[in-house]
Amino acid sequence: MSQQPAPSIETSNRIWTLPNVISLLRLLGVPLFLYLLLVTENDVAAVIVLAVGGSTDWVDGYVARRMNSVSRLGELLDPFADRLYILATLVGFTVREVVPWWLTGALLLREAVLGVTLLVLRRHGYGPPPVHYVGKTGTFVLLAAFPVILLAKAVPSIAWWASPVGWGLAWWALGLYWAAAVLYLMQAVRMLRADRVGES
Repeated sequence: MSQQPAPSIETSNRIWTLPNVISLLRLLGVPLFLYLLLVTENDVAAVIVLAVGGSTDWVDGYVARRMNSVSRLGELLDPFADRLYILATLVGFTVREVVPWWLTGALLLREAVLGVTLLVLRRHGYGPPPVHYVGKTGTFVLLAAFPVILLAKAVPSIAWWASPVGWGLAWWALGLYWAAAVLYLMQAVRMLRADRVGES
């Protein structure tokens, strides 16, 4: 008995889909998190907002695939929400001295390297390289590390275990982030070399 091929997921131009609403709600959580962290310094509430935003990172993509409601807007919103959460958290944590400057610098340098790489590829008519699972995993681990690190600061009585767990995840995420950057750079070099060979 032959197996039927799995139905392909089509990308639509729809805006108001459930996955897009989830991504928009995640984006609205960013200013709320910064307000709680920097203005009221309500660290416990900030942990909750950050944990919800990080844990729903996979929800919008999962729902989009399950409901066959992948959209072009969603393909932009999901990574944008991830980047905004990470940037906002790094800025807030650095201001509050939850994380040291070197961690913020290492993560932002990675983003700068990839940003320059994308600009070079666009100049040669290429779009961004395909997203690698290493980068996705790094983002997920980083979004898991941030709430635990803040929880260790907010509740000193559990810092004995929360701090090592949070920083272990942070180091893991940092390694995955830079490993993904190397993979993206290798992909970019291959694309540019193929372009030169085609021109010769």
